[in-house]
Amino acid sequence: MQILDSITLDSGGRKSTIELCQGDLTNLPAEEKVDLLVVSAFPDDYTRTPRSLIGALGRRGISVGELAQNKAVDLRSAFSCWLSHDLVSSPLGIPYKRILCFEPGVRGLPPQVVGDIFRALAPFLSGPPRLETVAMPLVAAGDQGYAVEEMLNPLVEAAVHWMQAGMPLSVLKIFVYTEEYARSAREVFKRLKDRFNPEAVETKAFTYDVFISYAHEDRRPADALATYLGQSSLRVFIDHQVLHEGSAWQPHIFVAIDRCKKLLALFSPAYVQSKICQEEFNIAWARGRKTESDVIFPVYWKSTDLPTYMSMLVYSDCREEVDNSLENACRRLIQLCG
Repeated sequence: MQILDSITLDSGGRKSTIELCQGDLTNLPAEEKVDLLVVSAFPDDYTRTPRSLIGALGRRGISVGELAQNKAVDLRSAFSCWLSHDLVSSPLGIPYKRILCFEPGVRGLPPQVVGDIFRALAPFLSGPPRLETVAMPLVAAGDQGYAVEEMLNPLVEAAVHWMQAGMPLSVLKIFVYTEEYARSAREVFKRLKDRFNPEAVETKAFTYDVFISYAHEDRRPADALATYLGQSSLRVFIDHQVLHEGSAWQPHIFVAIDRCKKLLALFSPAYVQSKICQEEFNIAWARGRKTESDVIFPVYWKSTDLPTYMSMLVYSDCREEVDNSLENACRRLIQLCG
């Protein structure tokens, strides 16, 4: 294994690293072992092709197809990924604890949804299972045929934003295999490294008190919350523009949430199905871990099957729209922000 280049991030005194590497991911030395290996596949297709990582793993005794038959967690409908159970010890010494399989295609093209890898990781990085070190190939650049620049740009952008926001990922290793891919990847990675400031993120004064995170189907109650909160002394950020999925909308969300004290999450069926709402929630969750504070203020608006990591939060129950429940939730939030 050869490290071609690296980006060091410092977020609130916690250092993390993104490494561009060349070598054989199935033959990592023991001192470079990681908690998680990311592989990519066509949806429900784990064919062991000669040039794929899935094929290379199969030759070393790890069948991604067999792991897929007994997934530990299936997050494909929300995050294009599924997580395996712990790998059984292999006589060939595979240096990973688990595998995360990234299956773009159903939710969007790989460059558009590559950030799903980090959304899928978010619930697990604090354990269990505790996953802090990750290795992956340049996903979708093999059998799926995407160019190095098409995949490396959005992949590194997503990683930088999540890690600077507080995601407790200490090392991310991105591997290319051939010399041709290494030359292209090194040039792209250098431009990305120059673009992102490796110094510690400065603590900025809050521009707003509350960021309202909502699905656009729920604009009426979101506007009602914004109006009520705005009548107090709170400064409210509510975005009425339609954000388009893809790497371009991530920086907009990170900056806006970083400038707000609290994120009000308006839970509903549309909310849990919205990729952008999930992104907003997870960014606030990561920032809360970094600052050791409660950033998220959940308001349960319409009954739905909440993901476990959302249902674990203490929320204001406003599902029946009775007894001025939204106003009562606003009063509690005003007290918290006061």
